[in-house]
Amino acid sequence: MKKVFKVIKKIILGILGVIFFGFAIIMTILLLGMNDYGVSQFGNTSLVIIPSDISSDNYTKGDLVVVESKKIGQLNVGDEIFTYKLDGSGAVYIQLGEIGEVHTDEDAVTFVNGDTYSMKFVAGIATDKYSNLGTYMSIIESKWGFLFIVLVPSFLMFVWEFYALVIEIKYGKEEDYVDVPVEVVKEKIAEIPVEKMEEALKEEEEKSLKEEEKE
Repeated sequence: MKKVFKVIKKIILGILGVIFFGFAIIMTILLLGMNDYGVSQFGNTSLVIIPSDISSDNYTKGDLVVVESKKIGQLNVGDEIFTYKLDGSGAVYIQLGEIGEVHTDEDAVTFVNGDTYSMKFVAGIATDKYSNLGTYMSIIESKWGFLFIVLVPSFLMFVWEFYALVIEIKYGKEEDYVDVPVEVVKEKIAEIPVEKMEEALKEEEEKSLKEEEKE
């Protein structure tokens, strides 16, 4: 029965380990894929997290929006697009607006409110949305979130596995000495010749006497 529970325990821990490391790898890929504006981007697709300063009926704070970049020739008046806006300190803000004019020659677009953006600051048009997923993603992608959610648990798991390996090398596998019936131990002891046992005892006595003499 104990062996069955041990097997089940190993399977469960193995599954949890695979899930965790898969999650950690995905998060690492998202961080490595960040563009110059702090947004995860893979090819023409960006993962935009809706901040609190965007007021829209279509999006709320914490939404994760999949945005596809477009060339200026693919944009039309009336399209709703996401852009990057930099302030004087270099901080980046996500902006959402409706195109009022498309300036093909200048490679820029103007929102209906009058703000003009070069195409290098245009993220693109939304293709999909996941409610509240952006909140969790923003926590994990932050330096403290990634540290305590991914790096620290990974380090602790590595230390535990290293400790278990050292114990196994030093004392052998757990199954080698646990669950050994007492009868088997007695049989093994009974198989040892009496003469050898007496010789071993005499040797131990002589060693102890020699140590006492030295003292």
